[in-house]
Amino acid sequence: MKPSLIQLSASPDLVEQVYARLLDAISEGTLPPGERLTQEDLAQRLAVSRQPVLQALRLLKKDGFVEDAPGRGVQVTQLDVAWIARVYQVRSSLDALAARLAAERGARLSPQVMRQGRLAESGRDVQAMIQADLAFHRAIYDASGNPLIAQSVDLHWHHLKRVMGAVLQSS
Repeated sequence: MKPSLIQLSASPDLVEQVYARLLDAISEGTLPPGERLTQEDLAQRLAVSRQPVLQALRLLKKDGFVEDAPGRGVQVTQLDVAWIARVYQVRSSLDALAARLAAERGARLSPQVMRQGRLAESGRDVQAMIQADLAFHRAIYDASGNPLIAQSVDLHWHHLKRVMGAVLQSS
């Protein structure tokens, strides 16, 4: 007799939506480093119950974006310059590899990717600039023909996104 599995719901995962929204807010600086976060406040601001907020905060803590705050709740983690330098070391090596492989294949990037970057740069929308950067690098990774490059960068993309947000806001 085969063990039975419980059927899963096909509805969108609210925890993932809350996680993504909070991560975007951390990346763009709406939730700056050191800001104290409580389940109640976030649930109210996002118009959801506390449960998906609790789960999203646990994921953000595991990923290093929030940490326990003195007392109750959590706070947005300060940027760690040494960690970010290490992430950029890995990214620069993978970017160079992707560009070399793409060039060897004679790949061309879509003109739309370049237009998206120029349009984002002309405005002050931090998220648009971050998304344009992501699209540009994704295009190079795809053009390389090696899917492991994008998968490797994905492990740290959210940290890169956060640093880009901090840099873009300060310039």
